[in-house]
Amino acid sequence: MPRIFLDNHSTTPVDPRVLEAMLPYFSEHFGNAASRSHEYGWDANNAVQASRESIAALVGATSSKEIVFTSGATESNNLALKGVLESSDPARNRVIVSAIEHKSVLDTAAHLHAKGFQVTTLPVNALGRVDPERLREALTDDTALVSVMLANNEIGTVQPIFEIASVVHERGALLHVDAAQGLGSLDFNVEGMNVDLASLSAHKIYGPKGCGALYVRSKRPRVRLSPQIHGGGHELGLRSGTLNVPAIVGFARACELMQKEGAVERVRIASLRDALETRLLRALPQIVVNGDPMNRLCGNCNVIFPNIESGTLIRNLGDVAVSSGSACSSATPEPSYVLRALGISTAMARCSLRFGVGRFNTQAEIEVVAERVVDEVERLGNLH
Repeated sequence: MPRIFLDNHSTTPVDPRVLEAMLPYFSEHFGNAASRSHEYGWDANNAVQASRESIAALVGATSSKEIVFTSGATESNNLALKGVLESSDPARNRVIVSAIEHKSVLDTAAHLHAKGFQVTTLPVNALGRVDPERLREALTDDTALVSVMLANNEIGTVQPIFEIASVVHERGALLHVDAAQGLGSLDFNVEGMNVDLASLSAHKIYGPKGCGALYVRSKRPRVRLSPQIHGGGHELGLRSGTLNVPAIVGFARACELMQKEGAVERVRIASLRDALETRLLRALPQIVVNGDPMNRLCGNCNVIFPNIESGTLIRNLGDVAVSSGSACSSATPEPSYVLRALGISTAMARCSLRFGVGRFNTQAEIEVVAERVVDEVERLGNLH
């Protein structure tokens, strides 16, 4: 059987149209965008500036100068949290993060705590949603930054960003949104939602790996950051290093395609996800679907198969690429901290599987995967 990729929340294949846009910048247009003394550098710099415009347009930024290129959302998250806290008034030394943030946010917050900053972890409800009222209660006058993701990478739950922003700004704090997972799959507008910083990633929207950006609001308020990478003063001094021009061009092309085709694409992807979910629930009524059914990414389906370890099920599925809700080391499987934050038991969390439907999946693939999963679950269930 041909391999089937249903793990589009971990990464996405590069769209052929994105690759086509990138290729010239590996060969004839190979210049350094920081070289201002010849046409090779000018061509590269022009491509970078045009790419900024495309990315800014997708997220609704008022200026392309608000887009700072990075190596990906992990670096963007580090720059946002460390950059704000290290440049803030010493009286504002607290960051609030939700309990289900990506590890690059949670680990950065832990690093800041070790450096003497205050960290508050905000719980979520059983669907994975942040309650703006609970956030209001957690906010203090010493809070510099609140970090809440647009959509969760495991369970797909979408957060009420506009309401959260209103609460955050009441106390004079800034809001950072890790938008890597929801970009393109949702209508995300930094101006309309009053977001101050937003982390973006190319490889989650059918662009290349190793390229991302941080949106940094330039006015009302102007966000100030302490750089985390020094040397050369690139990206307005916020992120030094020679720019990856081919990847940036690919990121921009991926954004252009999302802006043009994303709305229609979401409907098709959601229909495939719903077909998969319906097939599974009809054949296996004992399963549990995680996340918020009303506020969820269009391609996300995170399911618990009671009494069946996800690792065993994944191995038995063979050429079907899905992922576990557990982050496993070679020695000890650890249950998903996201599912545990929802109040799900350790035993049940170890039985979760995440399906991520994407642009290049077909109805035929969905039918094959549903049949394979049902057959394996029934077979493994009979072994117990």
